[in-house]
Amino acid sequence: MEARGKVFKYGDNVDTDVIIPARYLAIQEKKELAAHAMEDIDKDFVNRVSPGDIMVAGKNFGCGSSREHAPLVIKEAGISCVIAETFARIFFRNAINIGLPILECPDAAKEIEAGDQVSVNFDTGEIINETKGKSYRGQPFPEFMQRIISSGGLVGYVNGRKDR
Repeated sequence: MEARGKVFKYGDNVDTDVIIPARYLAIQEKKELAAHAMEDIDKDFVNRVSPGDIMVAGKNFGCGSSREHAPLVIKEAGISCVIAETFARIFFRNAINIGLPILECPDAAKEIEAGDQVSVNFDTGEIINETKGKSYRGQPFPEFMQRIISSGGLVGYVNGRKDR
């Protein structure tokens, strides 16, 4: 499994209320909800993001509430992967549950810049900054987590299991 795209870069402690402000949580349709992703810190994000792009952030990405809306709108907006120094644990779990690939890699998160072209190999954990010609090693997903993500999340994975 791989991802490749242009980087959107954010700092430390990006909380779930910044990822998707609470005033939009009543919206039921995923695409309409995703139209408001990141708008309180990056008003033009949804107009600039393209399918496959990658988000890079600092420490404690996704802190705050346990709302599943946060990783959902990131994925629905077109982001193929989030790389951060660290993730809030509930965001980490919610991201896997909805099938959004995430990787913790402090060096990559610190050195990759907005606009860089980056590719990620989820089997090996290798992150390559194609713009700067530098590679990093993140923690690869265990095989069962890769199956969950490639199934589109936990529901897709469970529905697709033959041993149910």
